[in-house]
Amino acid sequence: MTSSADVNSSTATGTMNIPEGFTVHTENTAKILLPSETTAFLNPIQEFNRDLSVACITTWSNRWEQGKRARWEQASARREKNKKRKKNAGEDKEEQGMDVDPAPKPVETQTKSEEQGTVAASAGEKPKPETETTNGNGEEKQKEYVAPKFAILEALSATGLRAIRYAHEIPLVKYVIANDILPAATEAMRRNVELNGLGPASASEESGPAKTGKKTDLGKVRVSEMDAIALLYHHRADNARVEVVDLDPYGTAAPFIDGAVQAVADGGLLCVTCTDMAVLASNNYPEKCYANYGGVPVKAEFSHEVALRLVLHTLATSAARYGRYITPLVSLSIDFYVRVFVQVRSAPIEVKKAFSQSATYYVCSGCQSPHEQTLGRVVEKPGTNNLTYKAQSGPPIGPECDECGFKFHVAGPMWSGPIHDKTFVSEVLKHVEENPGKYGTEQRMKGMLTVAGEELDVPFYFTPSRLSGFFHCNSPPLEHVASALLHKGYEISRSHACAGSLKTTATRAQVYDIIRSWIKLNPVKMENVKDGSPTRKLLSKEPTEEANFSRHPQAISRASQVKLVRYQQNPTPNWGPGSRPNASKRKREDGTEA
Repeated sequence: MTSSADVNSSTATGTMNIPEGFTVHTENTAKILLPSETTAFLNPIQEFNRDLSVACITTWSNRWEQGKRARWEQASARREKNKKRKKNAGEDKEEQGMDVDPAPKPVETQTKSEEQGTVAASAGEKPKPETETTNGNGEEKQKEYVAPKFAILEALSATGLRAIRYAHEIPLVKYVIANDILPAATEAMRRNVELNGLGPASASEESGPAKTGKKTDLGKVRVSEMDAIALLYHHRADNARVEVVDLDPYGTAAPFIDGAVQAVADGGLLCVTCTDMAVLASNNYPEKCYANYGGVPVKAEFSHEVALRLVLHTLATSAARYGRYITPLVSLSIDFYVRVFVQVRSAPIEVKKAFSQSATYYVCSGCQSPHEQTLGRVVEKPGTNNLTYKAQSGPPIGPECDECGFKFHVAGPMWSGPIHDKTFVSEVLKHVEENPGKYGTEQRMKGMLTVAGEELDVPFYFTPSRLSGFFHCNSPPLEHVASALLHKGYEISRSHACAGSLKTTATRAQVYDIIRSWIKLNPVKMENVKDGSPTRKLLSKEPTEEANFSRHPQAISRASQVKLVRYQQNPTPNWGPGSRPNASKRKREDGTEA
């Protein structure tokens, strides 16, 4: 839900006059000022990204608050139990004629935020105390639970649109730090923050000082003008960490990841966007991909899932250096970028397991058949709960592909574990369904979340049309291939990353066996197949078992039954992330000379 309108300089919104030559752009609850002749500050295609981020952070915050409440209730129950025990001990002493204190000492109030249900004390802030009440006799009643609030740090904010939406639309947000290094950008942010009534004038006494360095405003959205990396490192200390960090840069997020995994509070949420898909999802720049993400991509139809797993691998290894580990909640390949939401926790035992969730993949250069080689394994000793960590043996295959005879390319290392938390995905989907009309891209959110929620936790997807290309045969319908796999006892799902795709627990060799059965019914003209080609070798093998292509009742999933926007079509010509703005360009847009 976006719109733009020209506004005269005499028109006022809130407490601020709209400067001449600017346009008010509206997206959901947020309004921002844009120069009338350009929209370089803003990418309206990213509305889906912003809608999804609001929904995911809201869902995470509900989980976070429930955890705080549960720990507060446990602590409260312990306090009550201790008071009763002391009271009973005093009564026993009275019955025995022993001296007792005239009154029990009051129980000291715990100051930990987890037991109070309040936000952890930040730099220069004190935790908000619990509400204490007394009855008519002056005796202390049960303390009341106070719902905690949390802070968000958006390291690369540009116009501040995302930060403003977070402040408006996420109920438990205490404040948002909106940062940019360019003075023109921060000046634009201050205008937009004031336009939305979220600036210093709206700051409450509870807000306290911001957790950042120079040029930081108080208010629900606090504008910061700093280098993003320096700002993230400024929040490394335990008492300075924020609960949510959002990285949405132009291009790669790699330079900011090391600081981000340290700036997130324990159990907090890290949201990361990378738009450099030419590096992540192709084999054109393997050296650049390795420099940014510590792994090598692959040229294959599942390259967009590889991109997600490379980013997750970078997050996991960066966090592991500081005794922290990640849990991917939602990981999506969207349009021209990837967007991941991961929870960051501190636990040395989980860090030890990280290498068992990292793998390299041998991908055939002829038929794209992938073979996994994990970097390590975790072994549980029989009869005990002790774990040992072993190096993995390998390689899993020979020098040539068993299916087509071609050589392998090596991809990775990359994340090999689950890329979604299905329970979390269902909670986000439920939130969207229970708030109709809240998001402008609601239908697409429902579609993509539905597909992601059904997605199998296995790498990688394939498309029957691409496989049939390897065999030079007519493409079997998606439902036929899905039914054949189900009849053989394998699980299947769609993949959110590619239309017409399937994921399955079957190996690629077993999938190829089904294609060979299809070819028995739809023969290939061998005179069109070149000698020495991978197709010739693929067709030379006979199927080990005849496939059943009759319709299986589970071949049509919930995602296929409902009319949802599962896969977005390009809405405009020359669609993409846009060009990176530089300082001189931003100054011109801001009405000043370069």
